[in-house]
Amino acid sequence: MDHCSKKSDKNKRKLESADPSIEFHQVQLLTIDANHHERRVDNFLSSVLKLPKSRIYRMIRKGELRVNKKRVTPDYRLSKGDLLRIPPIYQEQRTDPYIPQAVVTNLRNSSLFEDENLLIISKPSGIPVHTGSGLGFGVIECFKSLPEYKNGFIELAHRLDRETSGCLILGKNPVVLREINQLMKSNAMGKRYFALVKGIWKGGSRIIDAPLLKNTVRGGERMVQVHENGKSARTEFIPVAHYSDTTLLEVILHTGRTHQIRVHAAHMGMPIACDYKYGDEEFNKFMKKRGLRRLFLHASRLAFELASGHKIVADAPLPEDLQKVLRFLHA
Repeated sequence: MDHCSKKSDKNKRKLESADPSIEFHQVQLLTIDANHHERRVDNFLSSVLKLPKSRIYRMIRKGELRVNKKRVTPDYRLSKGDLLRIPPIYQEQRTDPYIPQAVVTNLRNSSLFEDENLLIISKPSGIPVHTGSGLGFGVIECFKSLPEYKNGFIELAHRLDRETSGCLILGKNPVVLREINQLMKSNAMGKRYFALVKGIWKGGSRIIDAPLLKNTVRGGERMVQVHENGKSARTEFIPVAHYSDTTLLEVILHTGRTHQIRVHAAHMGMPIACDYKYGDEEFNKFMKKRGLRRLFLHASRLAFELASGHKIVADAPLPEDLQKVLRFLHA
């Protein structure tokens, strides 16, 4: 990471130290180097500034942050040579959040695959991938609190909704993280899920090809909807088991849009059980009486091949709470 002038060298050292007591009283100018090429700007700022995600998102949303003198969105991918203008930061930066040790231990023990480049875990339902989702910590904060990662590199390669369980990739070096990001972007990552939906599925597998438009405000809440002006989205649904009034589906993502499975399932008239954003209220009540306490959506498998030729397949078994619901429905 290079600065644009000698005048800012002192501030450069402050940013790199990321001391929680530091306040920055002038604009910071940063030039992105090859190590951060293709990295999301929100993740980059979070690692450099050590500010709460809410402050970083506000900085981006209000246009205080500029990349090449232009406004960007949080998911903007940085390019080598990009010039970042970081505004003065007058508030005291955060100290490390309190994270229950039991949560950290549970996540550390959820590893499905790990080598020197990647970590794949089976994320439990109820834990967000990062702070800012109504909880003071997330998966990434938990791992960064561990001694083996505290002073090293570990970042989210993608995201899962808070209530969705299953396979989640974390990158342990910038180069492989960028490669994973590119695999996701080019839809070269094999992603399978299990979902329990309302109604009895008729026929065999079906592909829903319906564009999705996000950031539609409904009652003050960010939503995603099927819309002709949206981005292309393709989801394959495969029936696995039928119950009296529900169907268990295996789902294959051919694209990776926000809330894609949930919105496409609802679009078919077969919303996912206990989906309180896109689902059916009466069906959710029905499933709650049958012991379901969260969204029945589980990321069961990730399969991909790295440029090195290394093929990786990670399988996350269906959690016991979801298996218990299926046993009840089967009885």
